[in-house]
Amino acid sequence: MPKPTKSENVPEPMRAKFEELIHLTDNFCKEHLDDEYAQLCRYLTAALCRKRPSPLASGKANTWACGIIHAIGTVNFLFDSSQTPHMKATDIYELFGVGQSTGQGKSKQIRDVMKMHQMDPNWSLPSMIDRNPMAWMISVNGFIIDARQAPRAIQEEAFQKGFIPYLPEES
Repeated sequence: MPKPTKSENVPEPMRAKFEELIHLTDNFCKEHLDDEYAQLCRYLTAALCRKRPSPLASGKANTWACGIIHAIGTVNFLFDSSQTPHMKATDIYELFGVGQSTGQGKSKQIRDVMKMHQMDPNWSLPSMIDRNPMAWMISVNGFIIDARQAPRAIQEEAFQKGFIPYLPEES
C-alpha cells in the first residue's frame, strides 16, 4: 500500500484545535526531543484533524498532545534508553500533567485510529528510515524481499508506487 502524503492541511473547523495542539507538541519537542519529532507530531495532528469525525473534536488539549507525543514515541522507540533522543513514558505524562492511564489511553486511541505500529514506515523518523527494515520490505511474486537487494527495475517500480521511501544508491 502506498504511503500517505504528509500534510499539515486541516479542515477550517479544526484549524483552532490544530493550532492549539501543535503549539503544545512543538514546545514539548523543542524542549525535550527534536525537530524531527515535532514535524511528525504536526503531520499526525493534521491527519487526526482530517478524520471524520475527528477524535480531537472533544477532550482536553494537553491529553491529546500527550497522546500524540506518546504515539509517535512508541513507533520510534523513544522509551528505549539506547536511542537518541529518549525519555520515559512517565516523564511525558508528568510533563503534560496527565495520569498514566489517560496518556496511554489517548496514545492507544490514536494508534488504533491511524493503524500505527512500532517501526511503522509511515510514522518513522526520517533519520531512522535507513535502519527500519519495514520501510524496505516489498512483495515480488508472492515473496517478501528487501527492496535494497532487488534489481534496479524493481526498485524503481516500488519507488514510483510509493512502496519504498527513496531509490537506494546504485552499487
